[in-house]
Amino acid sequence: MGSTPVAHPVSASPNVLVAGVSILKSLLGTRPPRPVGSGDADHSLLEKALTDLSQQTAPEIVVPTLMRYIEKTTRLDPDTFSRDAALAFWLNLYNAGTLLVAAEASARDHDSVLRTPGAFTSPAMTVGGERLSLDAIEHGKLRRFGDPRIHTALVCGSVSCPTLRSSPYSGAHVRAELDVQIRHFLSTRGASYDAGRDEIRLSRVFSWYGSDFVRPHRMPTLVPSRRRRVLDSLVPWLPDQITAVIGNPAPRIRYLPYDWGLRCTVG
Repeated sequence: MGSTPVAHPVSASPNVLVAGVSILKSLLGTRPPRPVGSGDADHSLLEKALTDLSQQTAPEIVVPTLMRYIEKTTRLDPDTFSRDAALAFWLNLYNAGTLLVAAEASARDHDSVLRTPGAFTSPAMTVGGERLSLDAIEHGKLRRFGDPRIHTALVCGSVSCPTLRSSPYSGAHVRAELDVQIRHFLSTRGASYDAGRDEIRLSRVFSWYGSDFVRPHRMPTLVPSRRRRVLDSLVPWLPDQITAVIGNPAPRIRYLPYDWGLRCTVG
């Protein structure tokens, strides 16, 4: 397992107004994905980068490989892929772009990706003639696939974000891979139960995107959902020790603070 070490939690958080504007801009200004073919992409360069990262402590080591991967991959047209292959394409491209952001932050000795101006909102790559930021890929492309499990597959180069898979997502197996990923996230840092306080604690990821789990057919959803409805929507993937204590009434549900301290972990 490789990671960039963090001395202490970082309490900084994205500017809410800037984040909201970026989401709306992504939804209004990004073409929806329309995969209608049967093609797929080669993600072997990303697999090499992930293998190298798992053996190193600094993300800068994989920058040349990531650059080659992004240059090669962005020449492709994901709308000529199958739906699953296109979903894997955008997941991998987003995560590769985030690793570059994390590498830049590490090289500048920043303690968080948030110290890099425009890390997620500035144009980062061009696909099919469309200049895209990481936010545009997440909100304008990925959320439109209608699969909320993506929120446990996307990384942000931070302590509280999901762990990177040790291999890229694949068009042939992306649905099963996402199922494994959400279960892993929920069983590690995504959900826990404090018996002393009778409290279920959820990652703040589910505060931000819980409505996508409650109403996946309407993704991307922007209207917040009640905590109990979010928790109920996660039941298919929650560990048994948490589902066992969900009753009526349920324990108190609390969203945890999000630690934006710099870290890239492969596991």
